[in-house]
Amino acid sequence: MLINEIFRSIQGETSFTGLPFVFVRLTGCNLRCSYCDTQYAYDEGNEMPISSIIDKIDSFGLKSVCVTGGEPLSNHNTPVLVRELLNRNYTVLVETNGSYDVSVLPEGTIRILDVKCPDSGMSHKMCWHNISHLTKKDEVKFVLSSRNDYEWARSMISKYHLTEIAHILMNPVYGMIQPSLIASWILEDHINVRLQLQMHKYIWGPETRGV
Repeated sequence: MLINEIFRSIQGETSFTGLPFVFVRLTGCNLRCSYCDTQYAYDEGNEMPISSIIDKIDSFGLKSVCVTGGEPLSNHNTPVLVRELLNRNYTVLVETNGSYDVSVLPEGTIRILDVKCPDSGMSHKMCWHNISHLTKKDEVKFVLSSRNDYEWARSMISKYHLTEIAHILMNPVYGMIQPSLIASWILEDHINVRLQLQMHKYIWGPETRGV
């Protein structure tokens, strides 16, 4: 597998925010979001066999792993890696951009499905059939750049009854929109979603890699 980086850090997003995790960042992504903060993962990486990846993960002494990218499902071996980790009793999150079929992930995976909003420039790439594969343990993330993105996300939440299916996250693009605005909209509209702020960027800064 082509791996960009493997590191230990504090989980900055999802409902697991604040907890220590091992992050496995795969190389390659089929999308080009306007706000992408991991462009270095488009091409940079080194080939590693799954056994070596697991050895590296084991070395950190944690039992929680986040498989991210890039886009992890662009690699056909990702479900194999995830299954091996689950068999070793790891908690495994897979962050995916929603353009690939998430049903290939083994039972027990916690899917973090990123639904691309209009300002990303990639909302037309979403595979909406993925919604049918989600469970209550999974999470749906909307990354917001504007009020327009928020209103679109709200309409998708209503259309697909997402709050009945999975945990819903709203994430402002760092430095582009004030979190207080999104907080006020959520409260005004009485929607059952979680506002998240990419904690790792507030701790180490937005340009720091390997955190």
